[in-house]
Amino acid sequence: MRGVVVKEDSGRELTSSAAESVGGVDVALSHASKLLESDPALAAEQAAEILRRVPGHPLAQLIAGAAARRCGNPEGAVAILEPLAAAQPRAPAAQFELALACADLGRGDAAIEALRRAVALKPDLADAWRALGDHLIAIGDTAGADAAYANQIKASTRDPRLLAPAAALQEGRVAVAEAQLRDHLRQFPTDVAALRMLAEVAGRLGRYADAEALLTRCLELAPSFIAARHNLALVLLRQNRAAEALVHARHLLEREPRNPGYRNLMAGVLSQLGEYAESIRLYEGVLAEYPHQPRVWMSYGHSLKTAARSDESIAAYRRSTALAPQLGEAWWSLANLKTFRFDPTDIATMRRQLGRTDISHEDRFHLHFALGKALEDAGLYEESFAHYADANRLRREVIRYDADATTTLVQRSKALFTKEFFAARTGVGCPAPDPVFIVGMPRAGSTLVEQILSSHSRVEGTMELPDVVALVRDLSSGGGGTRPDRSRYPGVLADLDPARLRDLGSEYLERTRVQRKTAAPFFIDKLPNNWQHVGLIHLMLPNAKIVDARRHPLSCGFSVFKQHFARGQHFSFGLEDIGRYYRDYVELMAHVDAVLPGRVHRVHYEAMVADTETEVRRLLEYCGLPFEAGCLRFHENERAVRTPSAEQVRQPIYRDSLEQWRHYERWLGPLRDALGPVLEAYPAVPSFTHRPAAADR
Repeated sequence: MRGVVVKEDSGRELTSSAAESVGGVDVALSHASKLLESDPALAAEQAAEILRRVPGHPLAQLIAGAAARRCGNPEGAVAILEPLAAAQPRAPAAQFELALACADLGRGDAAIEALRRAVALKPDLADAWRALGDHLIAIGDTAGADAAYANQIKASTRDPRLLAPAAALQEGRVAVAEAQLRDHLRQFPTDVAALRMLAEVAGRLGRYADAEALLTRCLELAPSFIAARHNLALVLLRQNRAAEALVHARHLLEREPRNPGYRNLMAGVLSQLGEYAESIRLYEGVLAEYPHQPRVWMSYGHSLKTAARSDESIAAYRRSTALAPQLGEAWWSLANLKTFRFDPTDIATMRRQLGRTDISHEDRFHLHFALGKALEDAGLYEESFAHYADANRLRREVIRYDADATTTLVQRSKALFTKEFFAARTGVGCPAPDPVFIVGMPRAGSTLVEQILSSHSRVEGTMELPDVVALVRDLSSGGGGTRPDRSRYPGVLADLDPARLRDLGSEYLERTRVQRKTAAPFFIDKLPNNWQHVGLIHLMLPNAKIVDARRHPLSCGFSVFKQHFARGQHFSFGLEDIGRYYRDYVELMAHVDAVLPGRVHRVHYEAMVADTETEVRRLLEYCGLPFEAGCLRFHENERAVRTPSAEQVRQPIYRDSLEQWRHYERWLGPLRDALGPVLEAYPAVPSFTHRPAAADR
């Protein structure tokens, strides 16, 4: 029976003296153990007979408990296994079986405790490490889950050639593990265990495209490799490719409907797909099993927030901070509601947590962001800015951003996208008019524009869709699944024939179809960063609408600086980088205006606030939509909103944010300097000359 041998400290099998005197008991135990998987009911009968003959026999009790669980009676299993585990505290198999029974009963915290005891007693118990990883994923302990899965890999590795990289991975020596695995795979390229281990390395380094390719190869070679499928689903989800992750999540849940890690995975997938009711239901199920897990409460709060259940989301976040006051992300989640206000007790608690020396780097920068917001609301601007600056400094330490690369992309785009280039490609692309792209800087009013448009009966709001970026990644890698080469884009677009451009537009529409929940003929893609890809959008979807949401450079820039972006906005953690990025954005959009006059409609946030109806009518006219009064009552729209401005756009337009940056003006010198003439000319734009990036100099 796998993993069900009860041992004492010496490793000798524990049997009663009566059992030792009855040789037939050992035979019966062996037979009952073998029956557990094929016929657990018969195994239970045999265990009961052994216990009748030898009352209290620990192995027979273990088999009886395991059989009860397999027969769908977790209550009976726990009734047997709990006293057994207490009587045999050094028996890892008893702890493991108790954990599985507790999990089936929905007692998630008890399951985690029992699994921790099991692996402490028997570090090579691979199934227990896997189960522990699944439970830790369910409670949001990603780091703990990664460590558990690494231990599972080490414990399950029997090939002596993989023992060294497995140990290196488990010990966190990622570079060593990578070198050893690559050497091994050069000799044995179809070793699925090694491929999965190398994918684990890639995932830890944030090289998700590499991890995806390795895991896909694993499943091509071994379609039943469940651990690889789980890893692949997580990698896809981390790349915002929820529709693809959904296929794997469903497969996993069909095999193990009660697996907490798989349920948590599905909740995250459904949340990205906009299926918030089902996502919330899944989180509520997980919380019934793990009521004392702060990260689950936080994830639950995220879904409630997006579903416009504001009071409930606040309560969920509050529950998270009560359980783990050091959990910076939960405090930031409250701050990120924008309309929430901290009280003095909250501020004092956050200060105490920052005074600790044992909190994580991630908790610390989240606490700084949250405290910056709390002190801003309290009018303590100097101290508030100090916390924002500390938060961004800490965040910048763990990310990489190359401002020159953005400037280089802009210059290459301007060189390629001439009037003649577009004129030669008139009429190409997919003619569907469905998408409305809202581009620009983050925190520039794009969510407000989206909310106004999605309040129209013919327009559906979705989210910041990753699909244009995914197409760019494919084009940059040559479509071969290799790592993208920045130098290929946008130049590769010059080589695409009309059929390929049409196919790209059709592919975009197919990829985004999963996000469309209504019969509305138009939908919104609100990823601000798509300003970098307006040329591609025009070529593949010439009838799509493109709206540029723009806000005063200092107002927008400071709003970006005080906002923590979990992913995708690496430029946002330094004032100079923000200024350079804003300037690059304005330069490229000015070029688009020159070579494609009228193609892009611009909405200035200040104008929208000053004369909302006029700006709304202009926007609808550009989109070819009749005026509807509901667009002026956008704050009454109860749709899900998946951006930091969710709570703000559920209120009428307010003017307070227009001048908020002035409280911080004396500290914004690096931003002002980097903006240069863009700031001086706003809302107009200056004339741009070629600004070579470092790579061109």
